[in-house]
Amino acid sequence: MFFVKFRDVDILDKKKTVTALQAGEDRAILLGLGMILSSVMMYFVLGITVLRSYADSVWTEEGVCVVLNSTVTADMNCSYNCGSDCWRVSKYPCLQVYVSVNNTGHVSRLSHNEETQDASSECFYVPRCQKDSVAMHAMIMNISERLKANQQVPCYYDPSEQQETVLLTRLYDHSVVVHSLLWPSCMLTGGALIIVMVKLTQYLSRLCEEIGKINR
Repeated sequence: MFFVKFRDVDILDKKKTVTALQAGEDRAILLGLGMILSSVMMYFVLGITVLRSYADSVWTEEGVCVVLNSTVTADMNCSYNCGSDCWRVSKYPCLQVYVSVNNTGHVSRLSHNEETQDASSECFYVPRCQKDSVAMHAMIMNISERLKANQQVPCYYDPSEQQETVLLTRLYDHSVVVHSLLWPSCMLTGGALIIVMVKLTQYLSRLCEEIGKINR
C-alpha cells in the first residue's frame, strides 16, 4: 500500500514537472514569434522610409568637391510656431555654395542633403526657423566660414548628370542602411533561434522517452 501511494505521488510530481516545462516552452515559442513579428514590422517601417529614400536618391557616387564660392545672396522668409494656431515670420540668410566636382572644371551648386534640396533649390542649408534671426544668421555665416576654410569636402553627385546639384551628405547612406537593418535582423535571428531550440529540446525529450520505453 505504501509503495502504491509513493508511486502515485511520483507520477503526480512528474505530471506537474511536464506541465511546467510545457508552459515554459509555450512562453518561449510565443517570445520567439513575438520577436519575429516585431522584426517584420520594423523591416516594413524601414522599407517605406530609409530604404525607399536610399533607393530613390540619385546622388550615389562619392567624390571630392573643391569649394569655389560661398556667398550669402539674400534673406529668405520662414515661419515659426509661436503658440496654438500662431505662426510668425522670421528670416534667415540664403547661403549659396558652388563647387567643382573631382576637379573636372564643371561648376555645380552644393546642397546640404536631400531635405535641403527639396526645401530650397537655391540655398545650401535651411535652418530650423526661429524667432531669433540673428542666431540663424550667425549659424549660416559660421557654416560659410568653415566651407571656405576646408576648401575640399567630400560630396555626392549624380553620375547620370540629371541633377546638377551635388550633396555634402546623404540622409541615408550605405552605413546608415546597414546599421538600421542590423537590429531587426538580430531580433529576427534571435526569435528564430529560440523557436528552433525549443523544438529541438522537445524532439530530444520525445526521443529519450522512446528509447527509455524500448529499454524497458
